[in-house]
Amino acid sequence: MDLKNIDASKWMDLILDYGLKIIGAIAIWIIGSWVIKTLIKGLKKVMLKQNYDESLQKFLINLLSWIFKIVLIIVVLGTLGVETTSFAAILAAAGLAIGMALQGSLGNFAGGVLLMIFKPIKIGDLIEAQGEIGVVKEIEIFTTKLTGLSNREIIIPNAALSNGNIINYTTEGTRRVDLVFGVSYDADIKQTKDVIMNVLTSHPKVLKDPAPAVTVLELADSSVNFATRPWCKTEDYWTVYFDVTENVKLALDAAGIEIPYPHSVEIHKDA
Repeated sequence: MDLKNIDASKWMDLILDYGLKIIGAIAIWIIGSWVIKTLIKGLKKVMLKQNYDESLQKFLINLLSWIFKIVLIIVVLGTLGVETTSFAAILAAAGLAIGMALQGSLGNFAGGVLLMIFKPIKIGDLIEAQGEIGVVKEIEIFTTKLTGLSNREIIIPNAALSNGNIINYTTEGTRRVDLVFGVSYDADIKQTKDVIMNVLTSHPKVLKDPAPAVTVLELADSSVNFATRPWCKTEDYWTVYFDVTENVKLALDAAGIEIPYPHSVEIHKDA
């Protein structure tokens, strides 16, 4: 097209034609974005009233937001004069190519769907998976976010999470704290068990049911080792762990029961 030969009236027609399309596209984008936000807010309210699981709520809202935005983009492109049928064909071809290139991402999406269907975890659960321990913060389309015990953000791909082993410490509501204390061979076994058991039964966060247990675990080279097993609520695990460790040491010292040096408390993988 020779722009020099276009007269003023044709310039005006072009400006009006494309200007109106651009204004219309902007208007559709603004109105569409507002409609999407309104729909999302409405869906959130409905899900809250229906008592949807929090993990499922966030997952569905995230997924629907992306779908609505893609539809809005297609409508805007159509308003600008882009052939949506051709665009859809190009999008399908591009989607196939991208899908083959991003098989891992599709696997993560499928993993997210599986997590929503079978619900092995939910937001707020303390879990161990893929060598990490943390509280489930959010289950997204492709990844799951955990808050680690030292307040780190841990991001695990959903495919790995759904296909691997998951230890959920929250499901049962209680945990057993496994500790080992060693005392001298000169110590009286019954007295030692009574001292340790008194520490357990006097702690306000140690549960009476299941009952705590103190048993002789092994006759080691330089000590008699006692397995100490208090139970507590999941959220009280670390409080009981540290309190019992300290209080048993103080109680044994007060009773004149020697703890051979060096001695260490048994620390497990989930510590």
